[in-house]
Amino acid sequence: MNREQFKQRFDCRGLVVLPVIHVLDNAQAERNIQLAQDAGCPGVFLINHDFPYEQFLPIIRHARDCFPDYWIGVNFLAVTGKIAFPILAELGVENTRVDGYWADDARIDETRDTSDQPEATDIAETLSNCGWNGIYFGGTAFKKQREVDPAHYAQSAGIATQYMDVVTTSGIATGHSADLEKIETFRKACGDSPVALASGITPENVSEYLPWVDSVLVATGINIKDDFYNIDPARLATLMGLIRSPNT
Repeated sequence: MNREQFKQRFDCRGLVVLPVIHVLDNAQAERNIQLAQDAGCPGVFLINHDFPYEQFLPIIRHARDCFPDYWIGVNFLAVTGKIAFPILAELGVENTRVDGYWADDARIDETRDTSDQPEATDIAETLSNCGWNGIYFGGTAFKKQREVDPAHYAQSAGIATQYMDVVTTSGIATGHSADLEKIETFRKACGDSPVALASGITPENVSEYLPWVDSVLVATGINIKDDFYNIDPARLATLMGLIRSPNT
């Protein structure tokens, strides 16, 4: 998938803003998805931060029932695509479509050659064989995973383009802005492959990252202050206004 194809999937010419909703229950997920849709976001990611993914599945089903045509992706916390992709395929068989999967760790090993990536290859083969056809956002040099030396960012990003649809990276932790030099390195190393940033984006800093990324996955930067679970409509509206501004 190249950058143009990625944006076509969202019918979006500019930055693809995907709010991340840390789900608690059906009502909270539904309410926040509606806020994102009303703000003009082309989709959302749902994540099970507080319970195992098995308990997450009924909430995904409910969300799809409520929003049959909206783009909904998921993240099973700390679960690679090897486990997730067959589950997503099964959901599809039962008419619960999941449009994207975001894995915190795509298992890229920057110390090995591009063609010698056994774990990433295993994940890719699982995806190919299971029949799920959503967009794969793969965590690369990602927060809370194995630390990658900054000197190897370009190598890591370049390898990643061969194993996922959207190379996805972050700052050092949730809510922490990513080092701009890191993101510039990723952009250059990824060529025409899409790059997503999944931490630290706020209305105050989004303009700094606009030249370098195709998508942002954003939670704390648009949430109600000191609330991990609920979108602040005013902050989200500000963010969306900024990315649409000709001066940004």
